Amino acid sequence: MKIQPRFFAFALCLAMAAASAQSYRWIDKDGKVVYGDVPPPGVKVTTLRPAPPSAAPPAAPAAAGKDAAKDAKKGPLTPAEQEQAFRKRKLEEEDARKKQEEALAAEQGRKQNCDRAQENVRQIESGQRIARTDAKGERYYLDDDQRGTELANARKAAADWCSSK
Repeated sequence: MKIQPRFFAFALCLAMAAASAQSYRWIDKDGKVVYGDVPPPGVKVTTLRPAPPSAAPPAAPAAAGKDAAKDAKKGPLTPAEQEQAFRKRKLEEEDARKKQEEALAAEQGRKQNCDRAQENVRQIESGQRIARTDAKGERYYLDDDQRGTELANARKAAADWCSSK
């Protein structure tokens, strides 16, 4: 006789279901010892096999705050609540990423402005003649007083941009 694969799979499923069930022992109204997975109400029951451990996720750490305590009281989340929590975490991660990118861009801009201000100070301190263009579009050269004013302004700008904040 050949064993059918479907029969074998069915028998395996039954064995797994029986193995995962909790077993009880009690005495019925006729005084007979009865074993089963669901005892009748109103009888003295002895538990033979404890229930299998649930596949629930581990408890959240106590440092999680008030939300963790509130979530622990109300039990496991429904699929809709899980989806809502997932979307909330995704939005928070996206906001944190955007803030980090903005901070990085601001830092790069500050560094570029610092480099430009320092280059401007070096150029004025070099002693070369510096030409500017007036409102009419005519070129003029800075005299010593104008050069001193430009140097003071350039040093102030360099100090402002290059100071660590």
